Amino acid sequence: MQLQTPPRPGRRARNTTAARFETLRRIEFARLDATGSVYLDHTGSALYPASLVRRHAATLVDGVFGNPHSENPSARSSTERVDLARAAVLRFFDADPAEYGVCFTTNATAAIKLVGESFPFTTGSRFVLPADNHNSVNGIREFARRRGARVDYLPLDSELRLLNPERALPAAGSSPSLFALPAQSNFSGVKHPLELVSRARTHGYAVLLDAAAYAPTQALSLRAVRPDFVTVSFYKMFGYPTGVGALIARRQTLARMQRPWFAGGTIEFVSTMLQQTHVLRTGDDAFEDGTQNFLDIAAVPAGLALLGDIGMEAIAAHVARLTDRLLGRLRQLRHCGGSPLVELYGPASMNGRGATLAFNVLDRHGRVIAHERVVRAAAAQNISLRGGCFCNPGAAEAAFGYTPERVRHCVDGMRNGFTQAAFAACMAGSPAGAVRASLGLASNDADVDRFLRFLAGCPCA
Repeated sequence: MQLQTPPRPGRRARNTTAARFETLRRIEFARLDATGSVYLDHTGSALYPASLVRRHAATLVDGVFGNPHSENPSARSSTERVDLARAAVLRFFDADPAEYGVCFTTNATAAIKLVGESFPFTTGSRFVLPADNHNSVNGIREFARRRGARVDYLPLDSELRLLNPERALPAAGSSPSLFALPAQSNFSGVKHPLELVSRARTHGYAVLLDAAAYAPTQALSLRAVRPDFVTVSFYKMFGYPTGVGALIARRQTLARMQRPWFAGGTIEFVSTMLQQTHVLRTGDDAFEDGTQNFLDIAAVPAGLALLGDIGMEAIAAHVARLTDRLLGRLRQLRHCGGSPLVELYGPASMNGRGATLAFNVLDRHGRVIAHERVVRAAAAQNISLRGGCFCNPGAAEAAFGYTPERVRHCVDGMRNGFTQAAFAACMAGSPAGAVRASLGLASNDADVDRFLRFLAGCPCA
């Protein structure tokens, strides 16, 4: 394969911002270069900064923290840490504490499920969402349908952007309705227009904004963009801790939710003598089932502070520069005969896109090489990629040109049970998945260069 080399950047291009990120790499992510690793799965998870782990470890070693559902000293210490974390989350997302609250969850999926199971869908309600959504959001349709709501998907165009969303979004009507929008696609990196939040609310919808793929590299102000619900996972933002996410919710909307059950931590009173009598709590923690992950929640303020100290604008510029460079070079990759080596899905430029790239590697005849082969070949060179549909079937179906008839034929034909292998065989001629490379805070030019060298000499092709 031929790998064209662009002009080397001038000294001014290697400015103080780039030097700052190289210093950050040496201090916080030295393990990457020490182990010869190229990590290109930031949409799967950010890498934890070394100082964050050390700082949290010192907090645990020096402190005494007990179950917060009590008034003893160790419980109060935990409660104080959790309260500090709630306040830090609201500050980071520029949310008015009088308007928004924070419910800690195990991850973004759990936060999304809280919305789905508690939203007051009824006959006449609508649940509207783009075809480009994570399955955690797609799953809300099961709650909606069981309560008689209508489910509508908004289509995508050839760049996997929303197709005429202003005209496609129907009026909500008088019944409680929900619009779910991913701020950024976890498949293609498309940034969907946040203006749709206010438009949907004007149309009568409550709005769920899935910011899991967006928040790690982009600033989000909940004073400028005012959805009813925002869902995030902190490990996707700064790598540590895993097992902590949040539902940031408008208090007024949260009060209208209908919890389908109660549990420890969510109630003020429950009786077994007076059957079916219980009194639910109000406020943020009324949606936190059981004991919070109070030890790991204590690490959240430091992680947010680290991102704040670096600056979200600087992070956005850093990953945009690297992504722009990678995109340009991917388009230039050719087999010796001149045919393209890579087929990209989604925007081919940085216009309205983030640092997530989905593509397939092609052989010299233009046929897709199975994504599993590419990911395995990369792993053999200590390069971490991800392969598949990334829990986003709508974006994958649009990218691969699937038709409803063909998908139905293949699914209906699996009488002995669905398997990915059988589905891929049935869909022969179309990709059954893609390769995803995603950049983040810890990425640098050397990662991009090594990845491009791997593709140019990919043994899988």
